[in-house]
Amino acid sequence: MASTESSSPAPASDGATANEKTSALMANAAAVVAIAAAVEGTLGPKGLNSMLVDRYGEVTITNDGATILERMEINHPAARLVIAAAQAQAEQVGDGTTTAALLAASLVSEGVRHARAGVPIIKLIEGMQAGMRLAVDFLDTQAQPIADSTDPHLRQAALIAGRGVGELADLAVAAAAHLGFERLLDEDFRLADLVLAQEGAPTELIEGLVLDRTRLNRQMPRQVRLATVLLLDDALEPEELESGALGTEAGFQRYLRLQEEFLHGLAGLLEAGVNCFFVRKGIGDTAEELLTAAGAFAVRRLSRRDMARLAEFTGARLVKRGALKKPAAELQPFLGRAEQVAENERFDHLQVLGGAGRPAATMLVGAATREVRQERQRIAEDAASAVQAAARGGAVAGGGAFELAAARHVSAYRPQAPGMAAYGVDCVVEALKRPLSQIISNAGFNPLEKVEQAWAAQVETDTGVLALDCDSGLVTDMREAGVLDAAPVKRQALQAALEIAEAILRINTIIRQKPQQAEAADPDTL
Repeated sequence: MASTESSSPAPASDGATANEKTSALMANAAAVVAIAAAVEGTLGPKGLNSMLVDRYGEVTITNDGATILERMEINHPAARLVIAAAQAQAEQVGDGTTTAALLAASLVSEGVRHARAGVPIIKLIEGMQAGMRLAVDFLDTQAQPIADSTDPHLRQAALIAGRGVGELADLAVAAAAHLGFERLLDEDFRLADLVLAQEGAPTELIEGLVLDRTRLNRQMPRQVRLATVLLLDDALEPEELESGALGTEAGFQRYLRLQEEFLHGLAGLLEAGVNCFFVRKGIGDTAEELLTAAGAFAVRRLSRRDMARLAEFTGARLVKRGALKKPAAELQPFLGRAEQVAENERFDHLQVLGGAGRPAATMLVGAATREVRQERQRIAEDAASAVQAAARGGAVAGGGAFELAAARHVSAYRPQAPGMAAYGVDCVVEALKRPLSQIISNAGFNPLEKVEQAWAAQVETDTGVLALDCDSGLVTDMREAGVLDAAPVKRQALQAALEIAEAILRINTIIRQKPQQAEAADPDTL
């Protein structure tokens, strides 16, 4: 009897632990699904907008998944994993965040369903990993390479990512053509960074730089032609003395000497023909008076990014304040050239055109209001990101067609999956159906019916480019319809979804962590 009584609490304790673990898994899964639900309605050509309202009542209306996820108020730790992955998706390829969230939510919810039926989590993850590897490998076989910047598939990818706004898709393609195809392949270059949206401005490609700055004062010329450019990565003013140095005769004499050296060096630059000064920090009053009197053009407090862009475009090299002590002839190799530097007073920006360095472009996007400006900027950035991603990795059939074809491909592997890992493969198959299912649902059709129709049509024709026309409801060839997505966007979404699902499913328990800087205990209380 004693032995029976001593062992009886064990099953109850084990049962409580199991319930607790199931509860943690369910809570995490619910958070991930809730995140996906917040953006799923934006997917596809018939997707709707979301309204984001902050604590001050400011409103943002958008159907950009990355923006919605970034600005949502999130407290659940599992949900934050999805947000972090979505942000990484946006940073690396600029699009596909909604797809990544939907895939992840489907993987997690399907995984939980099988786990509750008794399938070990580790086996589910094993099958998911195998299934996703097959999907990514299949993507490589389906991606159609882009030959050059004149390839029409570039515009189609931009048009789909740019939510059908042809004006902005054309702008992204024109920028790519101006810069050259090789520039798009540069890992350190992001075409989306060249987008600048302004209220009231025309939508146009400017073959040069547009900087959100104005000239130092209105007495300076509004424009300078045949500009000789100095880029000062410093303040344009004499060197500062140590605190209290002016209180001594030696310190005062040194102050006068520094002032004289500075003015002499600046005057030498002006005499040598330097008529355009771009300064990283401030410009002192004495320097401002001298530059204004000489009819030079000066801009202050430029960002490091703008300075780097100016250096690349004009062929100039950044110098520090100490370089002004050198003879003007020694600074000639550091100077840049531009055909024109001008301020647009209506829109309060600068245009630098005809640089002597590497070609540059700015996609100027006009809008009527601030809210519209922000959304058009996001659309243009998505279109530009799609152009660059397609140039790097090719394009695949969009509209959910690729994912459905990948689901068919992965499902064929299921009989070969070892043991219960087959259920993990099933999770991947169901997740890959989800984008098409959501697009169909957003278009107002029955997803169960239409997904099966598209699946059957792909099997019958042995092609992976068929999905649903959201206007007619008919199964359509997405490539012929011009519905294309950049392959790197799909690859990143697949990998991000697997990472999220694996991280969530592997969480065994949730433990509250103590503060990192806990107060030391009072020895008297020990």
